[in-house]
Amino acid sequence: MLKLDFHPSGRHFLQIPGPSPVPDRILRAMSLPTIDHRGPEFGALGLELLGKIRQVFKTESPVIIYPASGTGAWEAALANTLSPGDRVLMFETGHFASLWYTMARRLHLEPEFIGLPDYEGWRHGVQAEMIEARLREDADHAIKAVCVVHNETSTGVTSDIAAVRRAIDAAGHPALLLVDTISGLASADYRHDEWGVDVTISGSQKGLMLPPGISFNAISEKAIAASRESAMPRSFWAWDEILEANQNGYWPYTPSTNLLYGLNESLDMLLEEGLAHVFARHQRWAAGVRTAVEAWGLEIQCQEPAVYSPVLTGVVMPEGIDADAVRRIIYERFDLSLGTGLGKAKGRMFRIGHLGDCNDLTLIATLGGCEAGMTLAGVPLAGSGVIAALDYFAQHPLDAQ
Repeated sequence: MLKLDFHPSGRHFLQIPGPSPVPDRILRAMSLPTIDHRGPEFGALGLELLGKIRQVFKTESPVIIYPASGTGAWEAALANTLSPGDRVLMFETGHFASLWYTMARRLHLEPEFIGLPDYEGWRHGVQAEMIEARLREDADHAIKAVCVVHNETSTGVTSDIAAVRRAIDAAGHPALLLVDTISGLASADYRHDEWGVDVTISGSQKGLMLPPGISFNAISEKAIAASRESAMPRSFWAWDEILEANQNGYWPYTPSTNLLYGLNESLDMLLEEGLAHVFARHQRWAAGVRTAVEAWGLEIQCQEPAVYSPVLTGVVMPEGIDADAVRRIIYERFDLSLGTGLGKAKGRMFRIGHLGDCNDLTLIATLGGCEAGMTLAGVPLAGSGVIAALDYFAQHPLDAQ
């Protein structure tokens, strides 16, 4: 029989950029008995969490919750707003932007991928001026939507979504703005209404600190109007039935009851702390980890300091060193899981997650495992990243910021 909890002592360090560790408080909430999803108690729960989730997206508009992964929410966003053959402008920032592009093709849309060339394009954020230039060329408004990733989990880049909205407006283009913030929500500042986003996609297993299994579409009035004109086949993903059922706190099909218990608890944790504080501690953790990488004398995957991610940091290995081999040593010797390089970054880098349920000591231990593992793997290091991070955290207490 397969043993999933095989660690002989201590806890496994799950420092990938999602799924992130689930706090005990959320695990306890999820352990409560399952109730009737048509009963009055469930309706009260649904209304409560549907109201609170809007605060995290910073929207007055509806937020739809699916019993699905983030990939499902990607499909829901496309299927509800577009029709087969529609042209979609997508910006390549990494592996997940590429997967969304592949999905659009499979749905018989006509996606157009723009971006900076080759692997270097995966080390920068969305270039809003390139989107504006392309939309200005589209005089007939054949492009129906612009799709971008807010926090690209494969690279550690958090793009400027407000700049993308300004670019669309400057071009005078009516295209919808669809944004993936699956790994950004509840870790990086995100503002659905203020930034003029039409559909925001997210998932449960990152900053919300839940297991995988639920995902979200935050939708504007413009997006709802587009859904009424969409000719894309859809049933499970259809917004109209969900919006109607949600008015009373219910779903048109069986929802993920116990995951919704966990979501309600997660929202309480985030709102009790205050989102501004949540974002500040993520920025501080990220800065401490980057200080460690710089002390090691290694490159950070993201090459634009203005768009460094507060969620994860990509660590590029020197030429000739396989990042996956380094990760394997770290996992086997120190019971520490790090994110692998994906797509064009495969074998070039590993990713350190610093999001959700962690603290300074969690990250110091993580950096210690990385440092010891890289030393064992023969990675030449310029100095101690652990000491550098300790100094950074000591000199930059969160409450003083």
